Amino acid sequence: MPYFDAASSLPPHPVARQALLAAFDDGWADPSRLHREGRRARMLLDAARETAAEAVGCRPDELTFTSSGTRALHTGMAGALAGRARAGRHLLVSAVEHSAVLHAAEAHRAAGGTVAEIGVDRGGLVAPADVAAALAAGPAAALVCVQSANHEVGTRQPVADIAEICRAAGVPLLVDAAQSLPWGPVAGAWSLLAASAHKWGGPGGVGLMAVRKGVRFAPASPVDERESGRAPGFENIPAVVAAAASLRAFRAEAGAEAARLSVLVDRIRERVPRLVPDVEVVGEAAHRLPHVVTFSCLHVDGEALLHALDRAGFAVSSGSSCTSSTLTPSHVLRAMGVLSEGNVRVSLPPGTAEEDVERFLAVLPEAVAGVRAQLTPPTVAGAAAGAAEPAGTGTFTVDSLGKRCPVPVIELAGAIGRVAVGGVVTVLADDAAARLDIPAWCTMRGQEYLGESPHGDGPGTAYRVRRLV
Repeated sequence: MPYFDAASSLPPHPVARQALLAAFDDGWADPSRLHREGRRARMLLDAARETAAEAVGCRPDELTFTSSGTRALHTGMAGALAGRARAGRHLLVSAVEHSAVLHAAEAHRAAGGTVAEIGVDRGGLVAPADVAAALAAGPAAALVCVQSANHEVGTRQPVADIAEICRAAGVPLLVDAAQSLPWGPVAGAWSLLAASAHKWGGPGGVGLMAVRKGVRFAPASPVDERESGRAPGFENIPAVVAAAASLRAFRAEAGAEAARLSVLVDRIRERVPRLVPDVEVVGEAAHRLPHVVTFSCLHVDGEALLHALDRAGFAVSSGSSCTSSTLTPSHVLRAMGVLSEGNVRVSLPPGTAEEDVERFLAVLPEAVAGVRAQLTPPTVAGAAAGAAEPAGTGTFTVDSLGKRCPVPVIELAGAIGRVAVGGVVTVLADDAAARLDIPAWCTMRGQEYLGESPHGDGPGTAYRVRRLV
């Protein structure tokens, strides 16, 4: 079964397996002890740190091993914010950061700090000018967080330019490099960096945190003597050794694989809109990771589509609200202002065969068509059931309250023909995805989105659309 979910996690790299087993024999002792077994464990830990630091592009004494990438982000943010408490308690994060960063930002806000989000364009790109504007707007910022590449749509961020802006402002920049680090070091004068070993085929439960010399950092208490007090607890040396060895092994092939996978991703980006009607490919076309492509399918339930592709033999993921336990669209897609219905993220692992990509492109149209067929199109009577005005007057209201995506958009599509060109359709919906998908539908269909307003005293929101074509 082709596994196309590399952005979530990769299967163990063969080198990781070998290093893990070998380190079990020599890396079990306490590396802080002076006896032979302790010294042997310390040598393994130090060698792994040097290997990982070389891949990151930092000094070995700037790198800390943590229990996960999430822990690296949380520790890095908390330590940087505490270290700069006198400078201020204002935190800037991009709107498309990983949820681990956003959760830490919420904890900072709950503790009395302030947080501001930096928006992105429709490609998911953070503009350096927007970072500069956010820094100038005040209050004085203690930390800026911008990922090196987005985990959902693959967009690479201009980290080097942003780092220079932060350096000039005297504010540290923390970079979540989980998605990009396997493919190469992060350019620019960043201050802190975090990554996760399972993204490059290392074992789960190992993260990397780099803190540049000169960056004010106050580890959260209680602390101990291990990992410079930044990651207390006994080191999992076999896992750390496997993580460092697999990162080096991945990097050795990254250049060739990036070029090969980028060609396959370009093929998917080009052919999916031709093979499947009403599809929007999202994310930057040029400034992106080599192995990630994301697209959204109009009038499709995302969860049903993932199951259909799974039955066809393909493991993919989604940012669609229809696959979320919270029933809200992905915060990344929401920040970009793109369609979230039927969202599919394809992330190709190293070694992906061209034949598997061709087979995916062959089965995708039937999978989408099958899911669309399961959704009953609205009848005239059904669409008119919630009408507040009689048809033919130039206005029409569709009641989609209580209905989940993509039904409100399907009902809008069925109702738009009930008004003449220039007429207005109002959709009443209480699904959070409607706020994103109705404007996106208007863009795709060439209709005019007039905005939203509260639905009187009742639940939900009224979305107004003018028919142009």
